[in-house]
Amino acid sequence: MKKYNYIYLLALLLIGISCKEEVIELSPQDSISEEAAFETPARIESTMAGVYDAAQSGFYRGNEVNNRGYIFGAAHIQQADMRGEDMLLINTFYDFTYRATYTTVTENNRYFWENGYRLINLANLFIDGVTAATESGILKEAAGNAYIGEARFLRALALHEMVIHFSKPYLDGNGSEMGIPTPTAGANSASALEAAKELGRGTVADTYAQILEDLDFAEANLPATRGGSSQVVRATSGAAIAIKTRVYLHMGMWDEVITEGDKIVSAAAPFTGGGYSLTASPEGPFANNTSPESIFSMNMSPNDNLNTNAALANMYGSSDNGARGEVAVSPIIWNESFWHPDDLRRSSLVTGGANGRLFTTKYRDYVNNSDFSPIIRYAEVLLNVAEAEARNGSTARGSALLNAVRDRAIAGAMTSYGTISNTTDLMTRILQERRIEYLAEGMRWKDIHRNAVDPNFSIGGIPAKMVSASVDGSTYVIGDTDLTKVVPAIPYTDFRFLWPLPASEVTINELLASQQNPGY
Repeated sequence: MKKYNYIYLLALLLIGISCKEEVIELSPQDSISEEAAFETPARIESTMAGVYDAAQSGFYRGNEVNNRGYIFGAAHIQQADMRGEDMLLINTFYDFTYRATYTTVTENNRYFWENGYRLINLANLFIDGVTAATESGILKEAAGNAYIGEARFLRALALHEMVIHFSKPYLDGNGSEMGIPTPTAGANSASALEAAKELGRGTVADTYAQILEDLDFAEANLPATRGGSSQVVRATSGAAIAIKTRVYLHMGMWDEVITEGDKIVSAAAPFTGGGYSLTASPEGPFANNTSPESIFSMNMSPNDNLNTNAALANMYGSSDNGARGEVAVSPIIWNESFWHPDDLRRSSLVTGGANGRLFTTKYRDYVNNSDFSPIIRYAEVLLNVAEAEARNGSTARGSALLNAVRDRAIAGAMTSYGTISNTTDLMTRILQERRIEYLAEGMRWKDIHRNAVDPNFSIGGIPAKMVSASVDGSTYVIGDTDLTKVVPAIPYTDFRFLWPLPASEVTINELLASQQNPGY
């Protein structure tokens, strides 16, 4: 995407700009003006590519070229995995997140917030520009709305990814806890920035209302299909529907999960629909980034990828393959007996590495770092609907959807579950399956967060974790769950369950300073 004429719409003001200065240069030498960015359909298309680029890779320590994968290139996966227990931190790259020792000045959390709101602001500015271009006749209404749908889809993604780190789950008080700011107007001047500062956090319910409003608009205005890899790396109506099944799951609105899922999930096996289907093997979506299972991913290519400090293959791959090997699979999940020893995901998506530790092979291009960053796969939609059916008491369909995902990994003595008639048992199996299927995809924290106050399925907060010094090849023994977990669990009631609003934000925004998460 950087090969496009990079519009410096991408360096306009943030909500809560990170630097001391309050205005960033609007027209650097390698860009065109914001006004010119919307003068022709071709420039609008290039500007749209720029907004996607902001979603893929952001700044770190004020350096745009750091290309650290904030927020959806890699950071959403890495940071969320480090909050859970199923991936093992080898060195200290994500130690603040892994041990929950973050403060208001911790860089990983700070740049997550800043790049998230940078993306939101750029999406807002793009919406404003396209709206004006449509009104002036540069774009036809349908084309303009489709572009706006893409921007609103990205805005919704950013809002949801941040609300699960900075706010309590929706089910705690039915959305009555503090959410995050939901700006819908672009800020490209000092006066606009000052106006944006008056938004405040609102409630979690307010945040989710904006997310759903954006996704509904995206579904109504985006195309169902696109050509080539664009089907996966640009938003479609199916992608908006898929994300809505995730959002409604977080809200505990089971009927709505099923309603949305039924738009792209057929009534009976093999549960294909909307042009989506599971690949024949669990390795399929990672061997082929554009498989029909990949609903939406963030694009990577040799010409536009992340540097070594952010690329998923380098961070998660084994050093034996030339990667940095910063994150391994933890014995905590590997040793669980609910993960069948013959499951193909143990052999086709995991490999041995340094000191006998195990590493994921979901991301495998250690040279060009071209593995797409997965945002949502069809397997998740099936398990989202399976859980909603189970919670509604429909064990037959819930079991069938669970088995559709799990059974493609059957090998050796592993057999299908069949119908699980007890709803609690079915729910347990679904949540276990999610840990296996989405391993190393940043999904573990989402499930921990949304179920934090669930009376039956909460794990009580941030889980206890192992440290790499106590893990070698001998530690990986299926069935041995008596493991030494040096990093202690943190209860949900502890302030560290939530990330702090960064100091760079609250020092320039008095309203948000007054709405800081307790304990910071």
